Amino acid sequence: MAEIGKGVTAGKLAISVQKRLTRAQEKVMQKLGKADETRDVAFEEMVANFNKQMTEGGKLQKDLKAYLVAVKTMHDASRRLQDCLADMYEPEWFGKEEMDALTEEMIEKEMDNNLEDTDTLWLDYHQSITDKSLTSLDSYLTQFPDIKARIAKRDRKMVDFDSARHHFSSLQKGKKKDEAKIAKQAALLEMAAPSWAQGLISAHQVAQTNLSFNQAEEELGRAQKIFEELNVELQDELPSLWDNRVGVYVNTFQGLAGHQEKFHGEMNKLSQNLNDIMSKLEEQREQNEETNHSESASSAPKSEVTNGSDGDLPPGFLYKVKAVHEYAATDGDELELKIGDDVLVLAFDNPDEQDDGWLVGVQESHWVQNKDISAKGVFPENFTQKV
Repeated sequence: MAEIGKGVTAGKLAISVQKRLTRAQEKVMQKLGKADETRDVAFEEMVANFNKQMTEGGKLQKDLKAYLVAVKTMHDASRRLQDCLADMYEPEWFGKEEMDALTEEMIEKEMDNNLEDTDTLWLDYHQSITDKSLTSLDSYLTQFPDIKARIAKRDRKMVDFDSARHHFSSLQKGKKKDEAKIAKQAALLEMAAPSWAQGLISAHQVAQTNLSFNQAEEELGRAQKIFEELNVELQDELPSLWDNRVGVYVNTFQGLAGHQEKFHGEMNKLSQNLNDIMSKLEEQREQNEETNHSESASSAPKSEVTNGSDGDLPPGFLYKVKAVHEYAATDGDELELKIGDDVLVLAFDNPDEQDDGWLVGVQESHWVQNKDISAKGVFPENFTQKV
């Protein structure tokens, strides 16, 4: 409550308190069924639509802001992912320079005659949604608090109108009773008063009754005027506001869809570039494997070709391996290896004797010359490569 002396006089404060008390009494009387209430079903429906529209608009605003936060989070995550790709992309891999352009230099490409990179695409996307969708939605929602306050004021003035109407009606009903009392009292006074004062007494009593009645009638007129002015204004504005929601929602989501289409279209082109580099890297890997296989086959000893191809091993042998590291035997059952040695792999006589990571076999050159497996020995599998 405002303090007296700070823009509020004692008289105004008393009037304000009296209005609140009068409204409270009127609402109690209406709830008890002792006073009728002004009802407008059509207007109540407008207010229900207004509240629904305001709630939906607020939820849309909240969700759109959350979407913008998600866009920023996705931008940060995308940047970190690109940095990770740049860090793990080895220099000898295919497309190192192109990958650097996609990640470290953020890809520069021609678009609408302007050079834009992925950072710019993300920032433009975020800014476009903010400027075109969120800002217009914010502007749309700024009108709701004022209208809500006017609806509340209209409700208060409707109670004032009902109170003034009931007060005037009660005075109107009691006027005849008062006139009868005045007439009776006047008759008694006239009997005691001089003849010259009899008319004055009667006129004074009637004037007092009419004064209260006229004041109530004037108060009713003022309350009705204020209420009807607010009522008419809102009845014009609320349906129009309700209809305008369609255009606001269309503009919001149509704009959002347009920005999404443009952004994802451009990002799809950049993603296709990345996919092309990955595809070519895979092709290079496959080509390298084929080259290595061909080189291994072409470097095989002539005796091997004479005695059979890789797919045509002598009976009893499982497959052939080539030593890629030297191995010095440390036990009598182990096989000495030098880089480039071809070894024909045998099955262990007793599978239980095989240790993990070890094979048993004989040097192919020994087999070609001696045709026996007496010189077989075990060797580490990871020192060889299958051919």
